[in-house]
Amino acid sequence: QVELVESGGGLVQPGGSLRLACVFSGTSFSSWDMGWYRQGPGKQRKLVASITGGGSTTYPDSMKGRFTISRDNAKNTVYLQMDSLKPEDTGVYYCNADHRAATRAYWGQGTQVTVSA
Repeated sequence: QVELVESGGGLVQPGGSLRLACVFSGTSFSSWDMGWYRQGPGKQRKLVASITGGGSTTYPDSMKGRFTISRDNAKNTVYLQMDSLKPEDTGVYYCNADHRAATRAYWGQGTQVTVSA
């Protein structure tokens, strides 16, 4: 079984920064692909960034430039650094873990990010 716990969300002013963290509880963390997704009010959950076990990153074109995903395999943790935040970045951010040999993907409980003056 895999458990994911996100932290680091909160209220921030436009132009500010936040760093989210997701702790992975399970086995063979370095073999799992990890991702961050965002679900805004009344919107569908969308990919923000992903990172493979080896450290290769992927960003949708609409997300490039301000967000950076990273991982520390020694700490079983994946991070999302968010800079120059805008009100449209508001939403619940979810951590995701996926593996080609797993029967399903796993999700954390989410952490709320609100960008507002």
